[in-house]
Amino acid sequence: MSFPWAKQYEPKHPLMRFLDEKLPMPRLVYNAIGSGYPVPRNLNYMWNFGVLAGFCLMLQIVTGVVLAMHYAANTQVAFGTTEHIMRDVNWGWMMRYMHANGASAFFVVVYLHIFRGFYYSSYKAPREMVWLLGVVIFLLMMATAFMGYVLPWGQMSFWGAKVITGLFGALPVVGEPIQIWLLGGYAPDNAALNRFFSLHFLLPFVIAAVVILHIWALHIPGSSNPTGVEVKSESDTIPFHPYYTAKDGFGLGVFLILYFAMVFFLPNYLGHPDNYIEANPISTPAHIVPEWYFWPFYAILRAFTADIFFGLIPAKLMGVLAMFSAILCWFFLPWLDKGPVRSGHYRPLFRKFFWFGLIPTMLVLFYCGGAPAEEPYVMLSQLATAYYFLHFLVILPIISSIEKPEPLPYSITEAVLGKDEAAQLGDSADTAK
Repeated sequence: MSFPWAKQYEPKHPLMRFLDEKLPMPRLVYNAIGSGYPVPRNLNYMWNFGVLAGFCLMLQIVTGVVLAMHYAANTQVAFGTTEHIMRDVNWGWMMRYMHANGASAFFVVVYLHIFRGFYYSSYKAPREMVWLLGVVIFLLMMATAFMGYVLPWGQMSFWGAKVITGLFGALPVVGEPIQIWLLGGYAPDNAALNRFFSLHFLLPFVIAAVVILHIWALHIPGSSNPTGVEVKSESDTIPFHPYYTAKDGFGLGVFLILYFAMVFFLPNYLGHPDNYIEANPISTPAHIVPEWYFWPFYAILRAFTADIFFGLIPAKLMGVLAMFSAILCWFFLPWLDKGPVRSGHYRPLFRKFFWFGLIPTMLVLFYCGGAPAEEPYVMLSQLATAYYFLHFLVILPIISSIEKPEPLPYSITEAVLGKDEAAQLGDSADTAK
């Protein structure tokens, strides 16, 4: 969105004028994250998670490149080189722990970013493309994280690869050829490890490219805000710098304290001890479980325990389809939720179903995904899976049709400063112009 009151970049130093004329990178930065980018004045700390996600991505790329210098993608030595990094490479233990816990931190930040989008309906017009690109980023993250989990070549790495790639075998006709193509054979071995390492190295750069598109798409309509009211005048906005760079800096400081507390004091807390045992194809672990950020979708996969339609559709196939559909349904949210109001603050019925329906359901799925495949966890997974799809495909469209929203503030300025004449001076000045 172009704001007529936005400050224009005017380089003063001869070198900066030359750069601006030949390669206008300073102007691009100034207009994207500097004083030339006006932002709604009422953004809260839930808007910090986009910047934190970008920081996590850069952290993963830097630590990943360093680790790749010492890693060998060969099943004979992969486990050994991982231990070599931990024991013999200078600061190798720190690089690995930063990378492993950085993946968890990345998913924590992105999950909070996504659920902020759910609550404030950030997927609604005119920001549909921002949302769609965000879902693409999440899918790419999941693929990258899965391939990275295979690389240490421990017990969980090997059997996780076998189970997850085996899911494709459930697809009729094309399933088995896809599985063989992914693995380069009939079981995880050297070909699979080489492919996963190559893709794990490449995909973060693809994610970075999609992030650039995500930010570009965001700058066309401008940032959303907690009221869901669009910017009406100059008084509704403040420059991104220095106001939100300071706010994001504070959020980054808090994040780094928590992140390094995990790296230094609880580095293996989110990992699985079996992954410190070298992969053994003839010794199946008692409890195969993916990393914690896959647990909700793993619980949905395991929720289907019986064939349906007189055995025409196997339970495994239904589980695979449901697992992928759980994310794919997010692509359709801009059209499923047709309510005129964006923010959950002004949608009383939506708010109740969000806090007492969707959030508890996701917590149950997280818990059941990491639990053994036995009762009562299977039954809880089934109930939570049923509500999950009902929420997005049935409840949300119905709510958006019948809900009576609360009155919205006239403007962002009114929401921040109240109904005060001084608060409306910016609007009056705009009208006079």
